[in-house]
This record gives sequence, structure tokens and C-alpha cells, in this order.
Amino acid sequence: MSKWTIDPDHSVAAFSVRHMMVANVHGQFNKITGNIDFDPSDVSKTSIALEISVESIFTGIKKRDDHLKSQDFFSADKYPVITFQSTKAERTGFSNCKITGELTMRGITRSVTIDVDFSGPVNSPFGETSMGFSGKFRVNREEFAIMWNEPMENEGFVAGKYVEVVMDIEADLVQ
Repeated sequence: MSKWTIDPDHSVAAFSVRHMMVANVHGQFNKITGNIDFDPSDVSKTSIALEISVESIFTGIKKRDDHLKSQDFFSADKYPVITFQSTKAERTGFSNCKITGELTMRGITRSVTIDVDFSGPVNSPFGETSMGFSGKFRVNREEFAIMWNEPMENEGFVAGKYVEVVMDIEADLVQ
């Protein structure tokens, strides 16, 4: 089993959510830290522990970013990090696996399963040995007490309750 550390400069958790029932709004969290125990020859022993800084949220609109950090959404002052701790891993293909674990936001923990593609390891020209992990999953934000919304005329709502998440992580081998 090899230990890998997440490179926060080359990792991101991107998300999209339906806005006013007509378009998807995209954003990302730009600071992910943590460790991964991973051996491509025995994926079942994988262990992932990561933290995402809520303050690192970026949608390109400062007013929206500030609102997302507020009590209406993530309550960044009270819950500054989103965490994930894996509990199970299973190979699903040559370079694919499912990672199940506990996702915690706003102090609420729910089990999620992430479909992961992995690549590497490769030796970089800068002396590191690195791997890439790309994971996709969907969450219902209301299950994490992120309830803010505004009704619309057509019986819809301003913000969708389902959030699509894509995490792209580069991790370096711990020497």
C-alpha cells in the first residue's frame, strides 16, 4: 500500500446546480487537502481522508460566493470544512473503482458513493511520483440542511436541490 498526499495546487472539487429551473450554475472549491492510501493492484484496501475548505468556494461572482458562505448555505464561519472519509472501495474496471464513505457538511454526515477513475503513477519532471483521481457523485443538498430557496411562479424554485460534484485530484507519493 502506498501513501499519497493530495496536491492542493492541482486539485479541485467542481459542482453544478440547477438555477431557476433553466440553467446550471457552476462553481468549485479550490482548496482540497488530505491523504490517500492506494495501491492499483489491490483497490479494496484504499483509504481516503480529505478536507475541502468552504472559504475556497469560487463561482466567479463575489456576491454569490459570499452568499454561499453565509448561514443560508454552507455557514463557513461555523463549519469551515467539508470532509470525506472512505469506508469501502471496490474495483469496477481496469482503472475504475467505487469509493463509499462518509461526507460531512454543516456538521451532518451522510454516506456517498463516488465513481472514480484513476491514472498513474507517473514520474514528473520535477521529481515527484503522482497519481490522478477523478470522481463523480450527486448529493441532495437538503440532506445536509442546506435549505435556502425562493419559490417561482411555475411552482418551481430558484435553486435545485441536487448538486452534481466532480472532483479532480492529483496526489503525490509520500517518500
